[in-house]
Amino acid sequence: MSWLNALVRDDRVIFGGLGMSAVAMVVMIRLLLEKWREESEIKPVQPKTQYITQDTEDSLKQGTLDTLLGHYNYAIRETAAKIVCDRAVNDGTTIELLLWGITRKDYDERMRNLRALAVITDPQSLPFLHTWKAYAALVRSLELSIDPEQEVLNDEHWDEYPMRDMTEKLGLMFISQLISRYDAEKLIKAKFVEKWLVKQNWGATTEERQENFMKYLQHKNNRIADIISRIKNTHSGFDALKKSGLLAQDFGPSDESEEDNSHLVVADQFNLILRANMGEMREEDTTRLLARTLRNLEDQRLRQRNREAMVLNDGSRPLNRDDIIQRDIE
Repeated sequence: MSWLNALVRDDRVIFGGLGMSAVAMVVMIRLLLEKWREESEIKPVQPKTQYITQDTEDSLKQGTLDTLLGHYNYAIRETAAKIVCDRAVNDGTTIELLLWGITRKDYDERMRNLRALAVITDPQSLPFLHTWKAYAALVRSLELSIDPEQEVLNDEHWDEYPMRDMTEKLGLMFISQLISRYDAEKLIKAKFVEKWLVKQNWGATTEERQENFMKYLQHKNNRIADIISRIKNTHSGFDALKKSGLLAQDFGPSDESEEDNSHLVVADQFNLILRANMGEMREEDTTRLLARTLRNLEDQRLRQRNREAMVLNDGSRPLNRDDIIQRDIE
């Protein structure tokens, strides 16, 4: 046991033991303090998701909404703005005032009302604009926005639509959305062709206007070309274009190219799928859109079939009409 006595009397062993004890005590105290801190910490209560009911929205007064619209929280401001827009679009008086405002000759007033109308409307509120009064107001707004110094629309490689005035683009946006969802009959009855389309600078002579009009329709891919295509695709619109001189009197549906209505077929199919997914399709709407889509596809097939031909010539003589064998027109 002499070695044990020597070990106990060794100063290095004593100091080592004291050091280990001190370290263990510090670690233990630290663990106890951390545990006490965690138990003493007051954690914030997690906010619960709350939904605003219709009764809550209706109970909010105008002063409260004004305060919420100036709130520092973006989500609160957005919710308040949505409530204000919903109230405005469901208020017939507000819609009528805005439609009246977009027909004023003062440019700034017309622009303010167009912007306000664009803010409060969405795809769900388009039925409020599918009225005779709304179409007439939009056409009048476009008529007031005509540029008297507009250049001739004869450049098929340059799209002038982005350079048009904002009042025109807003009005055309509403019209494009409406006729894409419904049809162009009310727009035609509101004299869109006579009051705005025919007043565009298509050229000086009748032949030049008709040529530039057809080039615009074939080569441009913007809202104006889409609106024109939908108008031309209806009997009343086709007649209106002829009466206005934009189409020749002897122009017929057989003169149209195969690609003229292809984008309308795709648009109708997309519109059909979109409205079906939104649960807004009525049975008669589904039947009408399907019939129109199938009719357009069948017309394209017949036009393509009627244009098929066979040329028989061995090269020993010039090509003439007798060498072309064409299908009988169905």
